[in-house]
Amino acid sequence: MLVQTFTYIVLFILYGITIFFYLKKKKGENFETERKIAKAKEEGLFQPESLHPYINFNACIGSAACITACPEKDIIGIINGNATLVNASNCVGHGACFHACPVEAISLRIGTETRGIDLPHISQNFETNVKGIYIAGELGGMGLIKNSVEQGQQAIESIVKSKKTSKENVLDVIIIGAGPAGISATLASKKYGLSSATFEQYSLGGAVYNFPRAKIVMTAPMDLPLYGKLKLYDTSKEELLELWQKVILENNIKINENTKVENIVSHHEDTFKVSTANGEEFISNNVLITIGRAGSPRKLNIPGEESTKVAYRLLEPEQISGKKIIVVGGGDASMESALLLKEKNEVTFLIFTDTYTRSKPRNREDTNNAIEDNSLKVIFKSSLVSIHPDHCIYKINTEDETRQIENDLVFIFIGGVMPVKFLENAGIKITKRFGHIVKKHN
Repeated sequence: MLVQTFTYIVLFILYGITIFFYLKKKKGENFETERKIAKAKEEGLFQPESLHPYINFNACIGSAACITACPEKDIIGIINGNATLVNASNCVGHGACFHACPVEAISLRIGTETRGIDLPHISQNFETNVKGIYIAGELGGMGLIKNSVEQGQQAIESIVKSKKTSKENVLDVIIIGAGPAGISATLASKKYGLSSATFEQYSLGGAVYNFPRAKIVMTAPMDLPLYGKLKLYDTSKEELLELWQKVILENNIKINENTKVENIVSHHEDTFKVSTANGEEFISNNVLITIGRAGSPRKLNIPGEESTKVAYRLLEPEQISGKKIIVVGGGDASMESALLLKEKNEVTFLIFTDTYTRSKPRNREDTNNAIEDNSLKVIFKSSLVSIHPDHCIYKINTEDETRQIENDLVFIFIGGVMPVKFLENAGIKITKRFGHIVKKHN
């Protein structure tokens, strides 16, 4: 009896010790997540920018499956047994957390209850309120290359099912944009025997083409029409662009690069007339818009900005050497570009605020290291005032006095302007959505 009682006492003590250390560990995890959230708020990374997970705390069981599945770091954390958003601005809209949750406690949403996002009206088959005009990819709320590639193909499949009668000198579909969704849609059009034309205002790859050299753009496998399963992980921009070029050439497909579409108007017999900036016009049964949400680059609207020394995207940075360069921004695109350009040039980085905005921890760390080793000059709370042939004028925002700096090139990365007017002119309705639930297409 005594031995049995002693055994119970030992087990009780061991149980108590286990509970103590378990609770201590959980308290430590809570503290660490709370610290990360506080830091995210301080750095402006707490509010989601686009597609993001919304967590139902009443359903969440704290399994952390969402954290394990997420390809990014510290997007989600655990507090008091519930998953919670941490660095929401860095979410890439992968949707892996949504699929990984064992109790369906996560939904994917656009906008928050207080911060709305402009979205075009799109049905489950990617058709807008204008019958015959479709939208796929980032513009419709889905970022990430894998999602966009899937949607590009699915939109074409919806067009095939619509069974619009082909007419002489009328294309089956015009695809606007040759990013991930546009390339996928172009390949799918060939696969299903549709007559099509694809227009890209810049270069093949769209936004992907403008990523800094060697930037990782893919973290998951996907299916590409006319090619099959892509089992690529940690894939760079160059590898993906090379693959797209290969598939396009092998299938004898033409992409009309450096061709901006300016108007889409209804034509007779349920067709559309699409006009380009160089004066060409095309007639099509359907139109698929696969451009990004940024549309055109946002400008500073300062004197001299029309100069040829000004650019809004960085192409082939390794070809730029021995120049005095100003980079304007504060987010990931500007930071990555400044870091690349500093290797062979004298770079001054102007940031309007007193800290970096919506940027990844690795970029902030690399930028701070560059400041410390004097390879990059960063000026916070500063604004570019005017641009001249051999110099620029800038000022510190807290001061009235301006300063002059010798300069050869200016790169401006302050985001883009959503093509609302372009869409509305085509008759597409745009609505500001608050916490809008986005259903993943299968």
